[in-house]
Amino acid sequence: MTDLRITGVQVIDLRFPTSRESIGSDAVNKDPDYSAAYCILETNHGLRGFGLTFTCGHGNELCCDAIRYLARYVKDRTLSSITDDLAAFSRQLTGDTQFRWLGPEKGVIHLATAALINAVWDLYSRAENKPLWQLLAEMEPERIASVIDFHYINDALTRDEAIALLKERRAGQEDRLEHLRANGLLAYTTSVGWIGFSDEKISRLCDEALAAGWTHFKLKVGGDPADDRRRARMVREKIGPSHRLMMDANQKWDVEEAILRTRELQQFDPWWMEEPTSPDDVLGHARIRREVPGVRIATGEHCQNRILFKQFMQAHAIDVCQIDSCRLAGVNENIAVILLAAKFGIPVCPHAGGVGLCEYVQHLAAFDYLRVSASLENRVVEFVDHLHEHFVDPVRIRRGHYLLPEQPGYSIEIYPETLRDYSYPDGRIWRS
Repeated sequence: MTDLRITGVQVIDLRFPTSRESIGSDAVNKDPDYSAAYCILETNHGLRGFGLTFTCGHGNELCCDAIRYLARYVKDRTLSSITDDLAAFSRQLTGDTQFRWLGPEKGVIHLATAALINAVWDLYSRAENKPLWQLLAEMEPERIASVIDFHYINDALTRDEAIALLKERRAGQEDRLEHLRANGLLAYTTSVGWIGFSDEKISRLCDEALAAGWTHFKLKVGGDPADDRRRARMVREKIGPSHRLMMDANQKWDVEEAILRTRELQQFDPWWMEEPTSPDDVLGHARIRREVPGVRIATGEHCQNRILFKQFMQAHAIDVCQIDSCRLAGVNENIAVILLAAKFGIPVCPHAGGVGLCEYVQHLAAFDYLRVSASLENRVVEFVDHLHEHFVDPVRIRRGHYLLPEQPGYSIEIYPETLRDYSYPDGRIWRS
């Protein structure tokens, strides 16, 4: 389909009333309605590309408006004119000389950029009849490096260094692929530990997760200190000493409070403390990491771009890199951060959940293992068991592991009935 042309872009404000059951609740985001600014690329051959960016409800319409504005950069273009230079396409979206003032490369316009770039990658993968992870894994090192915008990060990672790393790590790729096909990617569950859940519900969900083969669990903290300790003790006693327990404060604390509270929770052997303070505070994270050396520090789901990730790594501020498929500007920028993490020796444990984030990040994690890190050590992918029934090609989980996606694309196509019923504010779910 060398003449495949994008003829139009649909944008849909899609929202799910998850706040009614405290799904997604944490110390900061107490009542999220999981939402997606969803876009569909229409073409002259009937093939379509799907993309989204994730929000928590209010403001989703702003992302939709930003996607509509940026859609001018894909309309009436052939797919090949974009994929021949994906880094240049990314720079077009992030470098609009007036629109970029609203960022630059952060916030609403960066979220919107992610939706469009991810939609292009979905269309590209479908045109090649491959799942995204496979499309990426089969690329030559030079081709992978060509999709990255190295602007602002080449003091930490140059194009030549990226190519050299990709060439070095290619050895053993077939064996790693065989392992993934047989075993999948190790995951952890956050669904047991939302802060709005009762103790009884958390206890029941832990029992169910253990029976289903889960070995890694995450608990939301950042509430009342006594409540945090009680809930942490309960989960630790439920899962036992041999399973991993991670904790997530969701940016709740100032730096000094984060140090104190992390020390208090250290008795429950957390594998990491996630987002202990502001996601922009590189030096704050570095101080927390220095002063609580027994607990690994994780962050990334709110890191707004590759530049901030570069600074976290250069400052030795994190032990775990948590990329997000939509917070960064789509596949291109996620690849840049995956390569940065490999250079600095930091494991990538992608953030997921929300709407479609699990469907997305399984591809990025598989690519990381196959072509970049070549390791599964200390690596685990987040899983949240909500809303997957709305996807045509949902994630598949077996005994706490993601199974490799098999269908072409980026696994983000949503059923038409869902788009109709959950569109905001006129869909059936919201009218009722």
